[in-house]
Amino acid sequence: MADVVTIVAEPRERVGKGASRASRRAGKVPAVIYGDNKEPEAIQIPQNEVIRLLNRGGFMSHTFNVQVGKKKTSVLPRDLQLHPVTDMPMHIDFLRLGKGAVVTMEIPIHVVGEEESVGLKRGGVINYTRHEIEVNVPANAIPEHIEVSVADLDINDAVKISDVKLPKGCEPTITDRDFTICAIVAPSGLKSSTNAAEDGEEAEATEAAEENGED
Repeated sequence: MADVVTIVAEPRERVGKGASRASRRAGKVPAVIYGDNKEPEAIQIPQNEVIRLLNRGGFMSHTFNVQVGKKKTSVLPRDLQLHPVTDMPMHIDFLRLGKGAVVTMEIPIHVVGEEESVGLKRGGVINYTRHEIEVNVPANAIPEHIEVSVADLDINDAVKISDVKLPKGCEPTITDRDFTICAIVAPSGLKSSTNAAEDGEEAEATEAAEENGED
């Protein structure tokens, strides 16, 4: 888990569309902190700071400390509105995190073991069923990614969720089946060659059977 970044914000005295537009004209991004059975808190954050955090990547999967005055609040971004033309940040919703909070997150997978994979050495390719795994995880221990190893895979082998060692505290939200994450499949060229060879063998077998019948 990465270090928790502190975002310095200011309180917003007014809320509503007009107040939000005024914040944006002043170079601020309006935001709200909600949850944990407490009243929502309207804040605004310098736009350049929000852009800097967005450019780092992974904004929606990182927890932050939002500091307003002397008070710090642990939060997780839950909604980010961007301008439809300029992609500039327009509004952010932060979920307030209480002690021991557990959140549902989609964590990206990180494939390892490609150099050891027999299937990849034979020309196979990785076919992804999913690029993220949705898990319930403690808010203070959200992993950057989940490692998925293909080291032992041959062509037509797959990695299922039961094959993955999840980080401590992570539990998949899908529990009623052993779902597939990725598989090693033959490339289209190899498939065509294999199918052609099989068709040739079938044709030879048919011809042999017909010749035996004529005799």
